[in-house]
Amino acid sequence: MTERLIIIGSGPAGLTAAIYAARANLQPFLIEGFQEGGIPGGQLMITTTIENFPGFPHAIQGPRLMANMREQAIKFGTRMTADDVTDADLSRRPFKFTTVNGENYTASALIVASGATARRLPLDSEKKYWGRGISACATCDGSLPVFRNKELAVIGGGDTAIEEALHLTQFASKVFLIHRRSELRASKVMQNRATSHPKITILWNKTVEEFSGEKTLNSLKLRDTVSGERSELAVAGAFEAIGHIPNTGFLKGHITTNDLGYIVTLPGSTRTNVEGVFAAGDVQDHKYRQAVTAAASGCMAAKEAEDWLRDQGCDC
Repeated sequence: MTERLIIIGSGPAGLTAAIYAARANLQPFLIEGFQEGGIPGGQLMITTTIENFPGFPHAIQGPRLMANMREQAIKFGTRMTADDVTDADLSRRPFKFTTVNGENYTASALIVASGATARRLPLDSEKKYWGRGISACATCDGSLPVFRNKELAVIGGGDTAIEEALHLTQFASKVFLIHRRSELRASKVMQNRATSHPKITILWNKTVEEFSGEKTLNSLKLRDTVSGERSELAVAGAFEAIGHIPNTGFLKGHITTNDLGYIVTLPGSTRTNVEGVFAAGDVQDHKYRQAVTAAASGCMAAKEAEDWLRDQGCDC
């Protein structure tokens, strides 16, 4: 049976789309993901305290927020499967999908909400302190009490790294920007902001070789990429800003993406270049990457999919 609407992804965008679509009686079928691009629930599943999602004045744990969203989507009739889409044929409708478990699905409309995976340093010690002093989102975690009035580090040299560092200056006593080269990759405007800020110190030609601490992170072991000299930097937190990878491999080039791999949508819309295909959340947003903006775009995608299906006269 051809589904009216398939949603791929179970982060804030996918689950919000599912809630709206289910309440519109579209009977959405959501493919949560399993291993590719992270675990079901998205990046919030590895986020601890969330203080900036509306409606939770006393904060909420990331996994709990996603569990609440999932329960709400199921309550209104969303059907789900924990599986990864490995191939999608969007050349004609109904769209066809194959999963890693060998299942085949077809759908009249599709919402891609598969998110983006933060690039992380390939260190065993990084895994040990992830969520215990290491994060990939200063906007999400930088204001937490554990980081306030402490010396912090940002790893990276692009615009995102500088944006993260500038954001952290509101809370930290000092921010070290660690970059492996002798010049930043960021735009000149952003470079000027970083070099002129009194709280930011740039450590040139440095890479992180190890994260260390007791229960939580308290220092970084660095290596100079020119001299090979090793040093140690005491910090209470480290924020990796070395880019994200949009989870779009299964689309096989059917949907237009930009130079960074993010899905291109029409301005002010979640519509893609393929009729009946919509994109929401971090898979198409490389600027904000927040749970609340992902949820908002999930709502948009569901509403636009509902309108599109109605225009097509689809009662499948």
